[in-house]
Amino acid sequence: MTDTTEIAVLEIKPEQAPSLYVANGLERYLELIRQQVNEVPDLTTAKGRARVASLAAQVSRSKTLIEKPGRDYLRHLKESVKPAEAELRRFVTECDTLRDEVRLPLTEWEAEQNRIKAEQQMLEWHTEALADNEAFDKAARESFESDHEIALLLNDKFDRDAAGAKAEAERQRIAHEEEIKRQAIEQAWKEAKAKAQRDREAAAQREAQLIAQAEKEKAERIAAQERAEREAREAQERTERLAKEAREQAEREKQQAIELAQRKAQEEADRIKRETEQKEAARLAEEKRVADEAAKRAANEAHRKAVGTDVVKGLMEHAGLNREQAIATLKALMNNSIPHTSITY
Repeated sequence: MTDTTEIAVLEIKPEQAPSLYVANGLERYLELIRQQVNEVPDLTTAKGRARVASLAAQVSRSKTLIEKPGRDYLRHLKESVKPAEAELRRFVTECDTLRDEVRLPLTEWEAEQNRIKAEQQMLEWHTEALADNEAFDKAARESFESDHEIALLLNDKFDRDAAGAKAEAERQRIAHEEEIKRQAIEQAWKEAKAKAQRDREAAAQREAQLIAQAEKEKAERIAAQERAEREAREAQERTERLAKEAREQAEREKQQAIELAQRKAQEEADRIKRETEQKEAARLAEEKRVADEAAKRAANEAHRKAVGTDVVKGLMEHAGLNREQAIATLKALMNNSIPHTSITY
């Protein structure tokens, strides 16, 4: 088989593509290619090795002849569904935009409510901290005044009991009391500062908790939005997948319908062919019967004519009759006009 013949055999026209590029639709072409290269060349000779290379190249050429129209057909199918995909994508995008626009007032209101709630919580915490600091300052002042009064009373008593003490002892006593007062005031201020620091830390912690809560709510809103977007994408992908499956199902049904129509057309053609062949056979049989009967009649006529000729001759030769008399006698015999006589043909 030459390359030209192979190309002619493997040529696929565009209108054949829908019925060929389906499951096992190319099997007969594959079988044909197998038959074309079904050889076992002798590899020990240069000619055999060249033949093997030629057969492999032939398979590649045959593959290209089948693959190229198939790829063209696939591109055509992909192009045919692009408008539907674009319109579906536009519809989903418009719906998502409309959904966000419709919900925007609610989203802004929720964000404002969260902000107001956070500000109110912070204000309450700061108010509590200030109240605690004021209470602590008042208690410190009262404690300081009480200690001062007690110290004055002690000084009076000490003065009465030690009126004759030396001035140096008095100075030491006063210095000692002043040191005690100083230490007491310093200790009180340290405790107040420590409490204020604890209050500030507690307020900062509450503020951090509030911020963390706000961040958590923000993260939850973002997560909810991402989840909604993901669900929308999944819905779009599911829609596209269902659309693709529907197109594939429609294509399969179309191919099945085409195959059914082709099969019915072939069956009808086979039926018509059988009927035509039967009619032709009947016509030929009838013609043969008519011809046989005509031939039989012609043969019988010739035989009867020959017998009649022989009878006329016999009557002329043996009965002394002339030709006209002999013919008249023959007609009488043929018409059974003479009793007890007949002619056997």
